[in-house]
Amino acid sequence: MLSGNGSAQALEFETWLHGSSLMGEPKYQPDFTHFDYVNPDAPKGGVVRQALQGSFDSFNVIIPKGEPASGLGLIYDTLMTSAYDEISSDYGLIADAMYVGPNYSYVKYRLRDNAFWHDGTPITAEDVVWSFEQLTNLNPQRKFYYKNVTKAEITGEREVTFTFDQEGNRELPHIVGQLLILPKHWWTGTDANGNPRDISGATLEPPLGSGAYKIKDFSGGKYIEFERVKDYWAKDLNVMIGQNNFDTVRYEYFRDATVMLEAFKSDGYDFRLENAAKNWATAYDFPAVKDGRVVLEMVPDRASGVTGGFWPNLRREKFSHPKVREGLNYVFNFEEMNRTLFYSQYKRSDSYYFGTELAASGLPDEKELAFLEPLRDQIPASVFDKAYTNPKVESREDLRDNLKTALALFKEGGWEPKTEVDETKKKTGFFHSILVAIGVESDPTKTVMRNDKGEAFEIEFLVSSPATERIALRYQASLQRIGVALTVRFVDSAQYVNRLRSRDFDMAYLAWGQSLSPGNEQREYFGTASADREGSANYAGVKNPAIDTLIDKIVFAENRESLVAATRAMDRVLLANHYMIPTWHLDASRIARWDRFGHPPKLPLLTHGFPTIWWWDADKAADIEEKN
Repeated sequence: MLSGNGSAQALEFETWLHGSSLMGEPKYQPDFTHFDYVNPDAPKGGVVRQALQGSFDSFNVIIPKGEPASGLGLIYDTLMTSAYDEISSDYGLIADAMYVGPNYSYVKYRLRDNAFWHDGTPITAEDVVWSFEQLTNLNPQRKFYYKNVTKAEITGEREVTFTFDQEGNRELPHIVGQLLILPKHWWTGTDANGNPRDISGATLEPPLGSGAYKIKDFSGGKYIEFERVKDYWAKDLNVMIGQNNFDTVRYEYFRDATVMLEAFKSDGYDFRLENAAKNWATAYDFPAVKDGRVVLEMVPDRASGVTGGFWPNLRREKFSHPKVREGLNYVFNFEEMNRTLFYSQYKRSDSYYFGTELAASGLPDEKELAFLEPLRDQIPASVFDKAYTNPKVESREDLRDNLKTALALFKEGGWEPKTEVDETKKKTGFFHSILVAIGVESDPTKTVMRNDKGEAFEIEFLVSSPATERIALRYQASLQRIGVALTVRFVDSAQYVNRLRSRDFDMAYLAWGQSLSPGNEQREYFGTASADREGSANYAGVKNPAIDTLIDKIVFAENRESLVAATRAMDRVLLANHYMIPTWHLDASRIARWDRFGHPPKLPLLTHGFPTIWWWDADKAADIEEKN
């Protein structure tokens, strides 16, 4: 729902709106001075250093190829900007107002007359239209995301209109407002050497922006440093007050995770989100933590749900049967991994929207059944009469029972274990049989899962980090018990991304956040139209007409109640088809930071907001320097 100065009915009249919300009325009225969660008097200055694992080779945020540098969003502004204390609410940034056509048939944005690029050139309606055209022409994923936007055109001196090919899609005006605006005059111009720039290619020429920061310094693949723009055009806008407080924002890149952790301990950077349970449990016992120079915090995550698991590539015939995929879940021993690898820090995911009210639980209620009943012939019967649960291993009996169930499920899917002789271990004689019996030598026989064609069930698990490799190796040992051979293939981050994009994988661990107000992006994750498109986020290759129908019910939901019910209904269908082996989730962020910074006394609902709403505390910084 979008609204402005009055009720939602204002949408049917010629009313320009200051903000949008997908969940009722926006919290902030047109005359608000700043967001509630910021410190409007936050001091400006100082340096914040962050770190990432990997590399970068481009400053072009449009194209899907290459590895763009982190932080490039700091140099660009969008038409609208989000509030951190509301779910799916946006307020004017480059645009000072929006006008939504009847039944969401189009949206107009009116640009501010004081919005400028860093070279002093005004941001124009032509920039907006050009940015949309380049994004959708050069990026297949974005083209799909904006596929219902049929036209972007200049309809006034500072006015751009986006026309939609369908009505009732309440999210379309919202996602158009999040469009990153690029300077047409710069990208269609020439560089310092007189060479024409090419928006379709990678570049390490620092681009012209309009945002709170610009690129100050960099070394390809090693670091990038941004400096605050002192005369930033939007610095006094209500949506920017109390934000972007650091003079310098720096990103350091590391190839190795261990080196990266040690760099933090030696004060090589300031802020770390720890994603390894073992590190959190064992690696933070060093002097700076003990004397308070480094602060450790667990901050609850409330901004999104999570979809995460081992994803078999359904484009491979061996994963085509849902019983086989279910069997793969019965082999996964989460409880053992959680205890021995994760220090019992995680919860097992049992939803594609885990941790939110959107997650299905128990049996479907009346509202969910309204969406499910028309699809009864297209979806598994278990959706209606069996609550989804993951198998558990709390005893040896559970382990044996789960493996038996897995074998039965594989058999239903056309696969059976065969006992065969491993020629590499084959030996004969009475003495050898005794050695086998007492465990000195291994049994030359082995179990191999085969189909009626004689093909062995083999999985290549694609990984790009040692942490995921350790997990995959545990899964490998479990699968071996039923005759499934899993090979762990370790590749660098660039090859990993390229192989995922081109669908050159059997299985991979993938996880992403889910919006608390899901909509058009669900087509990208689970829609049939995205399954065969290279580079889409439909990694598994889900093609299911019933899910397509439910996605439309989500997209066209008329209110929050309907949205929640439709999402839960789709969650049930996704789970019942076993498209992924659900893994784990931590419903908090593990934060380690050097105590140089201040932040508002009450952080916003949806994020810790670092570093956007934090600031440099000179006294704390001086104290650390004295102790270091």
